[in-house]
Amino acid sequence: MHKYVLKRLLMLIPVILGVSFLVFFIMSLAPGDTARTILGDNAPMEAIEALNEELGLNDPVLVRYVRYMGNLVQGDLGTSYKSGRPVFNEVMSRFPDTLKLAFWGMVFAIVLSIPIGIISATKQYSFMDSASMVFALLGVATPNFWLGLMLIIGFSLHLRWFPSGGSEGWRALVLPVITLGTGCMANITRTTRSSMLEVIRQDYIRTAKAKGVNSKNVIYKHALKNALIPVVTVIGLQFGSLLGGAVLTEAVFSWPGIGTYLVNSIKAQDTNAVLGCVIIFSICFSIVNLAVDILYAYIDPRIKSKYK
Repeated sequence: MHKYVLKRLLMLIPVILGVSFLVFFIMSLAPGDTARTILGDNAPMEAIEALNEELGLNDPVLVRYVRYMGNLVQGDLGTSYKSGRPVFNEVMSRFPDTLKLAFWGMVFAIVLSIPIGIISATKQYSFMDSASMVFALLGVATPNFWLGLMLIIGFSLHLRWFPSGGSEGWRALVLPVITLGTGCMANITRTTRSSMLEVIRQDYIRTAKAKGVNSKNVIYKHALKNALIPVVTVIGLQFGSLLGGAVLTEAVFSWPGIGTYLVNSIKAQDTNAVLGCVIIFSICFSIVNLAVDILYAYIDPRIKSKYK
């Protein structure tokens, strides 16, 4: 198990190298002048040239990338061109808000999706099954930004039940969590249903029913545990995506997380800040996937024996 975890952690290195180079190259192709963005349109050309030289922006792309990665190895994500503060401090100050939004969005999705998926599988082709699948398809197809705007219009503008933005208090968390969790809930519901349908047709489930085991125990103690592997996989992937994919939701609800900071940094062509956000997202996504793989061993004893 320890060797496996170490191997997965070492695999973070090529992931970070590939993602960081791709983002760095794309940012270098973006139109505009970073120094002019920082100093303003009315800044004299001499000041712009001096700032470009000071920031090393006149060097070739590969030279700047190697210099950035050399600083990254030492734990330095660089300094934000816009604020002048270390990018690591800027990202970490916003990370708890993004983590809170992603966590509660996933909790909302799990609490609703797994029971719906189980009921849909056990009552296949019923009205509940059809309704849940239609709801799942709508959840997958509905864009987050549109759903967020509709929730703001309905529950903030007209009913005035919840604030339309900010992060003060639990009421400000409700609409972003619903917006973020709806798409995840749809995917988890579909996966739970298909996995449960496969498991409840197995011979050991029929044997348990033939022995007179209570139907509730058959479903929750026998079938559900064996159906959890693909469900846990989807949950892990969705949670990793929520950490990095909450950009539109944060922008719609003015949520002070990394997503909002990333959007503002892209507009300002703040390469260091954009790279810092992407690298943190990559590390978080890889760690979540590693945690899911380790969780497999505790769900299925057969996988644990392979680790040994």
